[in-house]
Amino acid sequence: MDLLEYMGKEVFARFGIPVSPGRICLTPDEAEAAARDIGGQVVVKAQVQIGGRGKAGGIQLAGSPEEARAKAEQILGMDIRGHVVERVWVESSTDISKEYYASITLDRREGMPLAMCSAEGGIDIEEVAARDPKALKRMHIDPLIGFKPFHGAYLTSTLDPEARQGAAEILKALFTCFIEADCSLVEINPLVLTAAGRVHALDAKVTVDDNAFFRHPEYVEYQDVLVTDPQESLAKEKGIAYVKLDGEVGVMGNGAGLVMSTLDLVNLAGGKPANFLDVGGGASADQIAAALEIILGDPQVRSVLVNIFGGITRCDEVAKGIIGALDRVELKVPMVVRLDGTNAEEGRRLLEEAGPEGVETSPAMWEAAELAVQRARA
Repeated sequence: MDLLEYMGKEVFARFGIPVSPGRICLTPDEAEAAARDIGGQVVVKAQVQIGGRGKAGGIQLAGSPEEARAKAEQILGMDIRGHVVERVWVESSTDISKEYYASITLDRREGMPLAMCSAEGGIDIEEVAARDPKALKRMHIDPLIGFKPFHGAYLTSTLDPEARQGAAEILKALFTCFIEADCSLVEINPLVLTAAGRVHALDAKVTVDDNAFFRHPEYVEYQDVLVTDPQESLAKEKGIAYVKLDGEVGVMGNGAGLVMSTLDLVNLAGGKPANFLDVGGGASADQIAAALEIILGDPQVRSVLVNIFGGITRCDEVAKGIIGALDRVELKVPMVVRLDGTNAEEGRRLLEEAGPEGVETSPAMWEAAELAVQRARA
């Protein structure tokens, strides 16, 4: 789960990482009151789960409480790359001398946290890495060893001398946060050196592991606040593995490997998958029906590709699930069904006898993917 900036700063503060004092606000009146209580110049920041807020006008300076109110009125309701701003974070303005970058993420290939630090901050780190790879210091941290002084010394070696000690201390705290808060990413961009010589986290990007929520009851409050895609919410309620993507071909399969292969085939056929949905190896007719309801509830979907290999899952049960789902949900887009394996012939027979309008069958994965992409474009 990707936390909003203010949530990430609350997490950082628990681990001693210095952040700007601020307050979350839902209305212009609250923003004005927050600015008055904080005093001095403040920054009004849109709280959305996406980057590029500054470029979109979602981060504004305000010199007075009245100006903070006006800025909040501008920002609240703003659409930033498909995310509507429902709350703003009003924080004390920082006198910035230099901007840096620091993060720790999970390197799944190496099976260890990867710490990164750069003397260039405030811009996309991918841009820095592409332009000048030497500007970005990287180092894996063995969790059994922990964060040691030599890690901090190496990672901060390209920063201004007066910032190195403070940045190294923040990186150490960031690593503790990464481990103890069950994060898959902790990022500060920018990490700043203030005019007073203090190193400070000006932003906070935190991604926490959903599977660790049972250890962190405080995350439940965040989960209630964050805007969740309705399809993902329904899938979670039904116990179905679902991830929304940005394409037009809805995909359902049984087994993560088969679904990933199906997504690749949709791309190779010139389409874009609208989702990842895995009903599991032993899906029942009810689960199949629920899965189709989730996919068909996405207005971006223009065709559906169902790709099932019957091992534990029986293809006749899948067919019953499809027929049952279409009794509950109107099929407004074409559907291509590929069944193979256990009881595949029986499954295809059931679909043919039911004859649901808009449903086609195909015996091969590649042909089914091509057909689904063609139907999405029609």
